[in-house]
Order: sequence, then structure tokens, then C-alpha cells
Amino acid sequence: MSDKAASGRDPVEIVYETQEPVHYKVEDGVATLTMDRVRFNNVQNSQMTYALDAAFRKAADDDAVKVIVLAGAGKHFSAGHDIGTPGRDINKTFDRVHLWWDHVEREGGEKLFVREQEVYLGMCRRWRDIPKPTIAMVQGACVAGGLMLAWVCDLIVAADDAFFADPVVRMGIPGVEYFAHVHELNARIAKEFLFLGERMSAERAYQMGMVNRVVPRASLEEETYGIAKRIAAMPRMGLALAKQVVNHIEDLQGKRAGMDNAFGYHHFAHAHNQLVQGDTLAGYDGKAMAKSQKKAAEGAE
Repeated sequence: MSDKAASGRDPVEIVYETQEPVHYKVEDGVATLTMDRVRFNNVQNSQMTYALDAAFRKAADDDAVKVIVLAGAGKHFSAGHDIGTPGRDINKTFDRVHLWWDHVEREGGEKLFVREQEVYLGMCRRWRDIPKPTIAMVQGACVAGGLMLAWVCDLIVAADDAFFADPVVRMGIPGVEYFAHVHELNARIAKEFLFLGERMSAERAYQMGMVNRVVPRASLEEETYGIAKRIAAMPRMGLALAKQVVNHIEDLQGKRAGMDNAFGYHHFAHAHNQLVQGDTLAGYDGKAMAKSQKKAAEGAE
């Protein structure tokens, strides 16, 4: 099967704008993982996702690291999954970290189902289970796939210019693959968040319990690292066990089972789009989604 038939898009040459989409540093017991595809608002291709996985693993293995901070360089934390840059590498093979087979050259719904088990649902669950506390430091856009990166972290510290959105219902898809909406928001607010696809401000996200702190943009790093250093002073094992208990209770409340259900519907939607419209994303690319978001923001004003 050709790339066009498998993905619903013409095959294009992959052109990476950087060979280092994630930077890693450690200081005072805190590891910082910084996404750096600034030109494209830190959208996530597989190159970045595998680099993030390697960086998380490095931090987990480093005894000097007590806390991990996930950050995005530039104006925005992350504008989501890469659905339209020259570095969109959906048809490229990588050394996989889970036991699913390679998605490349697979036919029908198998292609995306297998790929997203690896790079989206699988990796997000892997990062959520890291036994060290993680903090997302969010500014600007945290949209669709960006939500997944923030939601796997234990704490979210947001700048007052941050906003959150999952607009993929416009594609006929029920939500992003790591479907934590009902655990991050109460059910009625989660429905509003999905049905409208509009931006939720940092302040409202704080009111809903999705964000731990909202601080002025100029103070974001100071506040985040202040929290990280106070956590780093706690006993390693106590932190790991506390995290494990809370995550386990979330799963007993249905988080993992609900996410499996949502992932199945997500891929039914991809297959439906392909059959009805000839495209797994219902004709949307990065520019079209950005345009729809701007219209939604204008309509909400």
C-alpha cells in the first residue's frame, strides 16, 4: 500500500528543521526537558516524541534527579501533534520502545492504531508512571496533543497567558488519544471543553482543578523551579510511593479503562473519516486547525 493510501495524504519528503528537538539539563536535583520546535510551536512529530521518551528515561535513571520539569521553548508550550509541517514523519520507522510491531506499510486502520499505541497512548502512560514527580511548565498554547504532555505530569504550573483546548471533535474524533478529560475536569465541563473546542484560559483551568498554579508569565520559571526544589527536598521513596498510590486510585476510578474505550472510538473515527472523506483527519491539516481555533476564539468573545 502506498503512503498516500495508508495515510490519506500525498507522500512528502521529511525535512527536519532541527536534529535536537528536546534539550536536557540537570541543576539542583531538577531535570528540565525542553521541547524546541519553536518555528512550529512545539508540535510533536515522532522525532520529538522519541527524543522526549529518551530524555524522560535519562532523568528516571539519573540518581541526581529528584524532580522532572517539562517545558516548551518559545511562545507556546505545545500546539499539539504534527499534522502539517515538513518534519511530519508519520511514515518513518523508529526503534520502538513498546512491543507493538512497526506501523509502516500496514494497511487500513492497522497503520494508525499500531503507531498511536506506541507514540501517543503507550508513551504517555509510560511517562505518567515515572516514579519521580513531574511538573509541566505551561505558557501560551497547550492544545490537543499538548494536553497529553501536560496531563501526564503530576503538577501543572501555568502562566497567565496559557490556554488549553482540544478541538479535534471538528475532525469527527472524540478527543486526543490520552483521553484524561473526565479526570482533569468534571464530566459536564469536559463535555463543554470537547463539544465547543474553544480555548480554556489558565484561570478557568485553575478553577476547574486542572492546573495547580497560575502565575504571571514573567514569574513562570521562578515559581515552577521554586516548587520543584521544595519537592526535591522530600525523601525519594516517599515521593515515589505517594505518586504510585494516587495513580493507582485514579485507575481504580476508571481512568485506564475509560482511556482504552476512548482510544478504540478514536480509531473508529479515523477509519470512518478515511472511508467517507478519503482522509483520516477529515481534511484538516495544521493550518486549517489553527484557523478553526482562531474562529472559535473570536466566536467566544
